[in-house]
Amino acid sequence: MNEIKADAGHQPSNIPADVPFLRTVKSYVLRAGRTTIGQAKAYELHGPANLQPYTPAPFAADLAFGRTAPLILEIGFGMGEATAHIAKLRPEDNFLCCEVHEAGVGALLKRIGEQHIQNIRILRHDAVEVIDHMLAEQSLDGVHIFFPDPWHKTKHHKRRLIQSGLVNKLAHCLKPGGYLHCATDWQAYAEQMMQVIGAEALLANTGDATQGGYAAKPDYRPLTKFENRGLKLGHGVWDLVFRRV
Repeated sequence: MNEIKADAGHQPSNIPADVPFLRTVKSYVLRAGRTTIGQAKAYELHGPANLQPYTPAPFAADLAFGRTAPLILEIGFGMGEATAHIAKLRPEDNFLCCEVHEAGVGALLKRIGEQHIQNIRILRHDAVEVIDHMLAEQSLDGVHIFFPDPWHKTKHHKRRLIQSGLVNKLAHCLKPGGYLHCATDWQAYAEQMMQVIGAEALLANTGDATQGGYAAKPDYRPLTKFENRGLKLGHGVWDLVFRRV
């Protein structure tokens, strides 16, 4: 049997829809960053309660969180500053957060411990595999993708996370009325996001048509230090909020 390959984000048209999303190009590069003593300690103290193992089986949210609540998936949380802020602001929601970088996971675990956050669980794994193998259709109430790597060089655009295949997968994972919220400070990527997400039939744009379809920043998303610095320098930030029809 010939091996089936796909580029980043595009499912070949001859593959049935229920076959997991395939790709050969990843949207991230694992870097050899240093984990601080505090982050390492956070792994020891808070990892057992808050880290979820990757397993190719449906994610049992009720068991993982010890309660039934709306489930929000976050892809690529960086150092977890915004994640912790939102989780504290929205204690009625559960947040399943995917990040591949060890230092970022350690930093969020440290915030969880310091701020006594109860509604975050972390998967240190490729989010695409999590979506394919752990998330059932209509299992999510929301998805957050904030400031993904823009891969600004044209030859690297194939590495961008927001591609039609992934967006379709996320749309199927969302419950009717559930939302997909993306944000970027790279205009060219914002324009591609708008084109790709806007083409997904299962999603409807909630943004302002007079603003190119972009949404006002939802109150729950905080301004990060990096974002504040960029705004002071005149850099733009674009939020896209779509809902599952």
